[in-house]
Amino acid sequence: MLKFEKIKTIFFDYDGTLHNSIKIYGPAFRKAYDFLIENGYAEERQWTDREISYWLGFNPSDMWREFMPSLSDNIRDKASKIIAGEMKSLIESGKPELYEGAIETLEYLKDKHIKLVFISNCKIYYRDCHEKLFNLDNYFEELACSEEYDYIPKYEILNIIKKSYPKEMVIVGDRKQDIEAGRKNRIFTIGCSYGFGLPGELDDADIIINDISDLRKLI
Repeated sequence: MLKFEKIKTIFFDYDGTLHNSIKIYGPAFRKAYDFLIENGYAEERQWTDREISYWLGFNPSDMWREFMPSLSDNIRDKASKIIAGEMKSLIESGKPELYEGAIETLEYLKDKHIKLVFISNCKIYYRDCHEKLFNLDNYFEELACSEEYDYIPKYEILNIIKKSYPKEMVIVGDRKQDIEAGRKNRIFTIGCSYGFGLPGELDDADIIINDISDLRKLI
């Protein structure tokens, strides 16, 4: 069992772990889906936030491959750009929200001289916008995003970047990709029940937390 007082490095997923991303992803997803309806590529329907949130945590390539595999690359690219553009607009308008206690938790861990590393299945523009909005570089040693690594699986990205940081290590996240990344790299996993994971996704996590601030009680 990991002794939390010995932790030297924490890898953080972002969306659903620190950032309540449905606030901006929901409107962007619906706008892209409207485009698909208007051009005859999808049937009209209403999407709930819970249904849309399933796709949070996927990199864009995997999301479209699973969501609408029959779309041509050209249409898929147009829809993806609509999502990206709308999210960028919402970010620049200051719409993103971090979970309550997220910044305080990062500050607490930083003050304990723990190396904090951002690792997300996101695009570079998305990472950079959030870095600027929330001054994330004040807390994180590195902000790794999947676009920089050609959208390889998160566990492969973690295998690359973990070599630069001291053990003992943990990874914190709300989706199966985060737990998989930890297990395949033999890193302790902390699952976030408050995020966007479906039932069962966190079953293999070593520990479950119900609020980001719970990390301050553990570490």
